[in-house]
Amino acid sequence: MFPEYDVIVVGGGHAGCEAAAAAANMGSKVLLITMNMQTIAQMSCNPAMGGVAKGQIVREIDALGGQSGIVSDRTMIQFRMLNRSKGPAMWSPRCQSDRMLFAQEWRQILESTPNVDFWQDTVTGVIVKEGRVGGVKTSLGIEIIAKAIVLTNGTFLNGLIHIGEKNFGGGRSGERAATGITEQLITLGFESGRMKTGTPPRVDGRSLDYTRMEEQPGDEEAGKFSYKNTPRLEKQRSCWITYTNEKVHEVLKTGFDKSPMFSGRIKGLGPRYCPSVEDKINRFADKDRHQIFVEPEGWNTVEVYVNGFSTSLPEDIQYRALKEIPGFENVRMFRPGYAIEYDYFPPTQLKLTLETHLIENLYFAGQINGTTGYEEAACQGLMAGINAHRKVKEENAFVLKRSEAYIGVLIDDLINKGTEEPYRMFTSRAEYRTLLRQDNADIRLTEKSHAIGLADDERLENVKRKISQTDELVQELMKIKVNPEDVNTQLEAYHTSLIRDRTSLWQLLKRPQLSMREIREMSPALVNWMDPLQEDAIEQAEVHVKYDSYIEKERLMVEKMTRMEDLAIISGFNYDKVPALSFEGREKLKKAKPQTIGQASRISGVSPSDISVLMIHLGR
Repeated sequence: MFPEYDVIVVGGGHAGCEAAAAAANMGSKVLLITMNMQTIAQMSCNPAMGGVAKGQIVREIDALGGQSGIVSDRTMIQFRMLNRSKGPAMWSPRCQSDRMLFAQEWRQILESTPNVDFWQDTVTGVIVKEGRVGGVKTSLGIEIIAKAIVLTNGTFLNGLIHIGEKNFGGGRSGERAATGITEQLITLGFESGRMKTGTPPRVDGRSLDYTRMEEQPGDEEAGKFSYKNTPRLEKQRSCWITYTNEKVHEVLKTGFDKSPMFSGRIKGLGPRYCPSVEDKINRFADKDRHQIFVEPEGWNTVEVYVNGFSTSLPEDIQYRALKEIPGFENVRMFRPGYAIEYDYFPPTQLKLTLETHLIENLYFAGQINGTTGYEEAACQGLMAGINAHRKVKEENAFVLKRSEAYIGVLIDDLINKGTEEPYRMFTSRAEYRTLLRQDNADIRLTEKSHAIGLADDERLENVKRKISQTDELVQELMKIKVNPEDVNTQLEAYHTSLIRDRTSLWQLLKRPQLSMREIREMSPALVNWMDPLQEDAIEQAEVHVKYDSYIEKERLMVEKMTRMEDLAIISGFNYDKVPALSFEGREKLKKAKPQTIGQASRISGVSPSDISVLMIHLGR
């Protein structure tokens, strides 16, 4: 009934979609198995993509030839560039998405990918022979053979949904949990744990009074995620902001004794940076209000997502508390919020390719690794799909360094440090964030992806053109000089110091009060010269001029750290033969199996003195 596949992807969420698309577009024969064909790429929580650090990840996925940026551009209803008031390393694109269109667009992309087949079923276990994966078993009793398996099970592994004192099995509201996989992997020697996450109630937008809320419109000129020629949003839907208050908090507190979190029925740890509303009230007792973002779920639906109100309290208490929020006095609730507990596997059991140490050709991606968020899941799926394909085709692993991408930071953090709570990406996690900006993801990554056969020729040509135009513009800014008498009036109007001698536009652009827009006004010759340039090349040139000293400083730091990254540790190295290592360091190194000294230095519990001992032992 089934042919033999190169790669089987288990799960049709954000990680599974990217894994299937990547492996198939590189030439592997792929089977995507999902419990429900109608929920492929469903946005289970907030209908939005991007945000602080997450937006950088979406742009990196796109630069590598992934699909999340393209899907987001085609289905967004609002776009905002966050942190514009800060430096460009902090600028983060975010869009509000149409939930139904997003899933529909992803499915159409997968269905139009020739190498992707589909099967609706539940995977109950993997076939393992002599330490290597050989296929999967399903609930229908079918065995399907494949050379590599990517598990992207999301919150479905032994999922348990909590609403007040009620709990029931489920991987998502209205969908059953997946059983069997965790139990089998444990018998194979894997370590597992439990995590939790939550979602807020959804309400009827027609029942809300928006005059009592603050409007949050999108950017005047909408941006986008993809470097390809995707459409720009011409009209946008607003989001809205309101706040909880002491009345809301008092109502919520009446249900704390029935809360699965406070009663101890939930054992798993939840996301620190996206707490439930009852957790916020408990942890931040000094605050008399918390922000609520009122977000539409699409163009053609009245359903509204109440961002900031995640809860697992009884549904009647949720409803009573909502009615106390300004603008929600007459609210009608579509469905209550809930918490969900699920199994995950500590990611220290993986290689940097996301292949497991214990079973060859078995890959984990997404929430199974302890992460939270669509973007974190999608980039893991992309990398697992790439590496599963390359392993099957007997090609070298594809790994991104911390200095090359937020994706590299995320995977390196997971593999070397592990996580005991749902891992979410932040700009602060990246030590080289001035280099890892959202505006240069294509320059950093497209050539690498093109070399392995994923990013197409059009992408590479666009990057080359952007680099060339950026360099030419920077050189032109250095060449063109202006006289004091020609520009001092303008400089005074811009509240920046006057010049006494002929000064280059490059030098003027370094001033924080001046942008490329003002620089253009000072030189008609520059305006004509810049007319044919791409807008992103102009932006890139401005960033380079303003922040060149910071960029150079980080580049030198990268060179220094790269020397450690290049010091390889031979496979199977026996740490027991290095008696000077600390006991904890030795145990952590044996478990993590780092491939380089740089990787070893980032393992929690491995001290600088352990690294020195190791380098001496390796003759360095």
